Amino acid sequence: MTNDENLRSLLEAVANGNVSLDVALDELKYLAYEPVGEFAKIDNHRAIRTGFPEVIWGPGKTPYQIAQIMETMRLRNPVVIATRIEPEIYTALQPKVRDLRYYESARICAIAPPNLQPRYPGTIGILSAGTADIPVAEEAAVTAELSGFRVQRLWDVGVAGIHRLLSNRHVIANASVLIVVAGMEGALPSVVAGLADCPVIAVPTSIGYGASFGGLAPLLTMLNSCASGVGVVNIDNGFGAAVLAGQILRTAEKLRMASSDS
Repeated sequence: MTNDENLRSLLEAVANGNVSLDVALDELKYLAYEPVGEFAKIDNHRAIRTGFPEVIWGPGKTPYQIAQIMETMRLRNPVVIATRIEPEIYTALQPKVRDLRYYESARICAIAPPNLQPRYPGTIGILSAGTADIPVAEEAAVTAELSGFRVQRLWDVGVAGIHRLLSNRHVIANASVLIVVAGMEGALPSVVAGLADCPVIAVPTSIGYGASFGGLAPLLTMLNSCASGVGVVNIDNGFGAAVLAGQILRTAEKLRMASSDS
C-alpha cells in the first residue's frame, strides 16, 4: 500500500476500534520522519505531501548506510529507490538487502513488487539523442516505471540523422509528456517540441567534446529554445525529469477526476 493508503487504513482501524490510540500514535510518529542510526532521517510524509516518496541518493553514502536506509524504508513503502549506484556498490549491497534489483544502465537499485504495473493513465515518451545519452535516459525511464507510469523508449534519434526521429513520429504522437535527453549541442528537444502537442522536458547531458563544458552548452541551447513548451532540468538529471513528468500526469488525472465529479 502507499503511504496515504496506510494512513487511511490506520485511521479506519482506530474508528472501528480495531487499533488502540496508543498503537496508532506509535504508528503516526513514524509518518513524520524516522531516524536511521545517527546518519539519516527518512521523510515518511513525503509521498503524502508530494505524491513521490523519498529516494536515496547513492553517492557519498557507504554501502552500509544505503542498506540500512533501504531496509528501514521498505517497512513503510512498497517501492524503495536508490539512484547513482555504481556496480561495485551494488555488489556490496546484494548480501545486505533482500530482493534487491539492479538496473545497470540507469545505475538504480530498487526494492519493488514483481510485475509492477502502471497505476496512472498516459504515457511518458523518453527519447535519447545518442547512445551515449542512454544512461541518463534510462535513469528517467526506470524512475518513471518504478513510480507507476507507463514509458515508451526511443534511443539514438539525434539531429545528425533526423530521419531516424521522423520515421518514429508515432512515439511523439502517442506520448502524454516527453522527456528528451541530449548532449553535444543539445538541439533535439527543440526539434521534438516543434512536432509535439504535449509538454517537453529537456535533459542536457555531460556528453560532448571540450567546448560542451560538461553539459553547459546543451543546457544553454535548451534554455534558449525557440520552440515553446520546453522545460529544462539540470545536467544529467534524468531522475528529476521523471518526477516532473509524473507530476504533470498526476495533476492531469486529478483535474480529470475533479471535472468528472462536478
